[in-house]
Amino acid sequence: MSDADSRRLVTQDQHELQTVRVGQGNGTSSDNPSVDTTPKLSKRNSSERSLPLRSYSKWSPTEQGATLVWRDLCVYTNVGSARGMKRIINNSTGAVQPGSLMALMGASGSGKTTLMSTLAYRQQGGTVVQGDILINGRRVGPFMHRISGYVYQDDLFIGALTVLEHLNFMANLRLDRRVSSEERRLIIRELLERTGLLSASNTRIGCGDDEKVLSGGERKRLAFAVELLNNPVILFCDEPTTGLDSYSAQQLVATLHELAQKGTTILCTIHQPSSQLFDNFNNVMLLADGRVAFTGSPQHALSFFADHGYYCPEAYNPADFLIGVLATDPGYEQASQRSAQHLCDQFAVSSAAKQRDMLVNLEIHMAQSGNFPYDTELDSFRGVAWYRRFYVVWLRATLTLLRDPTIQWMRFLQKMAMAFIIGACFAGTTELTQLGVQAVQGTLFIMISENTYHPMYSVLNIFPQGFPLFMRETRSGLYSTAQYYVANILAMLPGMIIEPLLFVVICYWITGLRATFYAFGITAICVVLVMNVATACGCFFSTAFNSVPLAMAYLVPLDYIIMITSGIFIKISSLPVAFYWTQFLSWMLYANEAMTIAQWSGVQNITCFGESADLPCFHTGQDVLDKYSFSESNLYRNLLAILGIYFGFHLLGYYFLWRRARKI
Repeated sequence: MSDADSRRLVTQDQHELQTVRVGQGNGTSSDNPSVDTTPKLSKRNSSERSLPLRSYSKWSPTEQGATLVWRDLCVYTNVGSARGMKRIINNSTGAVQPGSLMALMGASGSGKTTLMSTLAYRQQGGTVVQGDILINGRRVGPFMHRISGYVYQDDLFIGALTVLEHLNFMANLRLDRRVSSEERRLIIRELLERTGLLSASNTRIGCGDDEKVLSGGERKRLAFAVELLNNPVILFCDEPTTGLDSYSAQQLVATLHELAQKGTTILCTIHQPSSQLFDNFNNVMLLADGRVAFTGSPQHALSFFADHGYYCPEAYNPADFLIGVLATDPGYEQASQRSAQHLCDQFAVSSAAKQRDMLVNLEIHMAQSGNFPYDTELDSFRGVAWYRRFYVVWLRATLTLLRDPTIQWMRFLQKMAMAFIIGACFAGTTELTQLGVQAVQGTLFIMISENTYHPMYSVLNIFPQGFPLFMRETRSGLYSTAQYYVANILAMLPGMIIEPLLFVVICYWITGLRATFYAFGITAICVVLVMNVATACGCFFSTAFNSVPLAMAYLVPLDYIIMITSGIFIKISSLPVAFYWTQFLSWMLYANEAMTIAQWSGVQNITCFGESADLPCFHTGQDVLDKYSFSESNLYRNLLAILGIYFGFHLLGYYFLWRRARKI
């Protein structure tokens, strides 16, 4: 086909499309009955908006608006290895134009959310998509995360942050790197004013238990504000009115309608809207078991159903009526499904479906015949540098830790209290006598175990708790798995250093251990390393398993192995051959040996009263080291081994987090 023929075809098809819109507006469609017995809606929905014709000379949704079309779309999801794949969306075809506010409606399980997430290129991992999805003639891809916004049904936030802080963090991750801080501040203030959150800008988002938190409507408006930061050309909303009162829902839909009037393409799922809310939508798409039962204006939907014997009663909510016709009645499942499928079949051969197909086929034809560059607009965007993304994620994690007393400050107080208790129990017992040897070794073991088990179990819920938000933000391309994992570890690192140091400073001097700077320094370094490697082990189990109880079930046996091979309960050289390898995994052994060396190296005057052949005495520190199969030459090897285990656990933790993020 020549370029001249293509231009003539485009002009002819676009003229026919506008003629169709005028015909729909005047009620002259051949599918409309001569006598309309359906309830009347407002004039706003009686016709589609008159839009300027889109130029096909270049791909520029920002300038020309976003026209989203899909044809013969099938979506399959994995429902288990035994049952295989299940088809959720069945040969769906549709189109949404700039300035349109379209509602996806249907009974529960009809495929509304699956269809919308697929159109937005935000489907779950393992989903199989067949068919064509194009935006302005280009197949959807990862670029959809930049030019579109997606408001999820469930609002996920970090409750410790304020509204202004959350928007600042999101602006630093989403906006072009060339946007200045002053421009960023003005954008955020404008969004706060538009969404009515200016008075709550310094209010913490909260998690439900706080005294002053955002209401459900305010949280939903904050979610909208975040998605509007980059001025999307198309906005997807998954049941935005769920959980809101009637007034808040009406205000939210009114905001959506204002955005649509400015040229934004808006597609949202909605469940049982009131008649007033239903009146705000320009178009509706009704789904039944993954198939399209109707696409068009709400008024024409009622007319179409009336043509096929389904009349909406007077003073009845039209939305409830339409959904009720397509829903499956308990006890009459097969009959309900047959009637819904009959409506889908009737719509597929209606003139409304032909009008829809005309626009869809035009878009697909231009995509196949056009030769204009697609990436001109996308290449003009300069994303945030990787180190800037890392800094923002780290700062957010740090603020969360500082503002949550159960995570950091209470741990400091608890650790200091334990240091005083342990110190008081061992005070005056760590002398250079035979009984003092046992007291010193007991003190060292308690210091190691106190900084192993509690830190290890306290971090098991960190990654599972934040995993839903992490998955949502990584899918949007805000940051990578590596940036998220390392930022969270570095945010915890100051506390992992200060906390054990406070413990050692208090406990060491109260118990009266060896009063040399060398011994104290080695002990402090070992305790800090022990807490950090225990935390790394907890992070590994936190990312490797889906739930905290499951992680604990596998972690407890490892704890016993580490404790038994710590060197205090059994002489390492006497371990059975089959279990000899377990000592190399025990950071408690490495720490115990290093701290024992620091306490007994060079000691020559251990007091002995009444030595006998059955009960030999320790005369020097070397005797103590020999008792536990320890060697002074292993001091720095032990410290390096603990560091190696630390990095090994974190590498495993990152790998399993990356693997989980990849699967879902």
